[in-house]
Amino acid sequence: MAHPGWCRIAPGLWLCASDHAYPGLVSDRRRSQVDPRAIRADDLRYLLAVARSRNRRSAASDLGVDTSTVTRRIRALERALGTELVRQNAAGWELTEAGRTVAETAGPIEDAVERVAGAVAGDQGRTLRGNVRVTAPDAFGAYFVAPALAGLHRRHPDLTVELLTATREPNLHQSGFDSAITVGTPTSGQVVSEPLSDYFLGLYATDGYLREEGVPTTVDDLHRHTLVWYVDSLLHVGELDLDKHLPGITPRVMSTSVFAQVESVRCGGGIGLLPCFVADRHPELRRILRDEVAVRLGFTLSARRERSVQPAVQAIRAAIQAEVRGRVGELLPERG
Repeated sequence: MAHPGWCRIAPGLWLCASDHAYPGLVSDRRRSQVDPRAIRADDLRYLLAVARSRNRRSAASDLGVDTSTVTRRIRALERALGTELVRQNAAGWELTEAGRTVAETAGPIEDAVERVAGAVAGDQGRTLRGNVRVTAPDAFGAYFVAPALAGLHRRHPDLTVELLTATREPNLHQSGFDSAITVGTPTSGQVVSEPLSDYFLGLYATDGYLREEGVPTTVDDLHRHTLVWYVDSLLHVGELDLDKHLPGITPRVMSTSVFAQVESVRCGGGIGLLPCFVADRHPELRRILRDEVAVRLGFTLSARRERSVQPAVQAIRAAIQAEVRGRVGELLPERG
C-alpha cells in the first residue's frame, strides 16, 4: 500500500521524502512516528565504524571510545529509526539489510565531517583521514597491493590502511571491507566492480627435481609427477578449479598459501602451477610446458557500494591501478 510522502526502498524500510536535511529511514511499524531531528549524525559514524570492522572492539578502537559506548550509540540510532541495524553472529556484528541501506546513505556525512576537520587543520581537504580495509589474494596483496598502500600512506599519513590477504572467495555480503581484489568477477549486487588486470599461471619446477623425475614433454606426462596446488576443498574460487586447467590431474602436495606452494616447489617437492609474477622472482625455478600450459585469469577490483564514492576508497583504487599499470609485464609476461 502506498503512503503519501514515503518511498519504500527495502523490505520493511521506508524513506521519508520530506524537506529535512537528513530523511528518515524507518520500519513499516514506526514510519509515522520518527522525527528526523532525533537522528544524531554522530551516531551514524558509529554505524559506519561497525560496518567496516564487523567487530565491536575494533569499532571502539577506531573511534577512540570503549565498547559499551559503541553499543549504546548503535542502540540509540536503532531506537531513533525504529528498525534493527546490526545483529550478532558467530563472526561478530553484521549489518542487517536496513543497516546496510542506512550506512550507504550515511557515508557522505562522514566524508563531510572529515573535510571539515581538514579545513580547520588547514589542509583544505588535501589530506585523507580515517580507516580503510582492503582484502586481496595473498601473493597479489603482498607484491602489488602492499606497495600501493604504503605509497598512499606516505602521501596521507593520517589515513590508516588495513590489508587482509587470503586466496579464497571473500564474503562480499558481509561488511568487513571497503575494497576487495578477487580472482574472477564477483556477482554480489552490494559491490561495484571493474577489471583490474589479467595474469598468467604456468608450470614450474627445479632442475634438481627434473633431473630425478624427468622432464614432462606433454600434459599427459604430468600424471606421473607430483603436482603442487591449492587445497581445493578450502578454496571455493571457481576460476582456480584445477580440473578446468589440467583435467584429470590430482595434486599430491597442497597448501592454502601460494607462498607455501612456491617453497614446496623450490625444495624439489614437485611441479607447481604458479602465478608467473610469483615464480619468476625465483631464478632456480624453471618454466616447463610453456606453450601447452599458460593459464590466463583475471583480477577484479571491487568496492562496497556505500563506500565506493568516498575519497579514501577512490584514492586506494587509483593507487592500486597505478601500481598495476607500471608493472603489468610481471603479471603478463610476453610469452605467457
